Amino acid sequence: MSLLEGVKRIAEKATGWKRPDNPKTLLRDRKPQTYRFKDDGLIPNHPKWPLVVYKTAVRLPQSLDPAAVFEELFESNGWGDSWRNGIYDYVHYHSRIHEVLGIARGSGRVQFGGPKGRTLALKAGDVAILPAGTGHQCLKASKDFLVVGAYPPVGKYDECTSSEDRKKALSAIPRVAQPRKDPAYGAKGPLMRTWRKPSTRGVKKPRRAVARAGAH
Repeated sequence: MSLLEGVKRIAEKATGWKRPDNPKTLLRDRKPQTYRFKDDGLIPNHPKWPLVVYKTAVRLPQSLDPAAVFEELFESNGWGDSWRNGIYDYVHYHSRIHEVLGIARGSGRVQFGGPKGRTLALKAGDVAILPAGTGHQCLKASKDFLVVGAYPPVGKYDECTSSEDRKKALSAIPRVAQPRKDPAYGAKGPLMRTWRKPSTRGVKKPRRAVARAGAH
């Protein structure tokens, strides 16, 4: 976080200046755009859940600080530990936690899924939700590009690169719990339908095999 953004954030939290009273009133209804990425041998990505993007999902009136809008929105849905910054220009991922990125200002071209993934153009008002393991890096951005990131309450922040111990990451990624709320749309948001846990209802357990003499 830049010094200026840090000072602004402290002042806003102390006074309520330029922070929304009810950030959910600034939401637009948007269908999720989803992108699935395979393990490319370097970047694991998530084995089941896709990257979710809501385009121009959040209105950012000039009377409010756009970063504060995203902070309040994410926090209202239980996603915290927020930061204000850009996106690293090298590919990385988080193996123990999911992440949401809200574009507060400017625009950028961000590659998701690693070198063999997909490059998306993100601009102010967009929201991207990354399941654990999703590679991401900023390839190009405007000078005013500002992102607010946040995390669900369950999980532990880590930062992995392609040189990290893949064996540990591959084991950790599928164990990261499904979040209880969509960081933008809450408990009934599209994320809850998109990131479904495999259902075990109605699935019968296999009968235990009985060993027979002479069987191989």
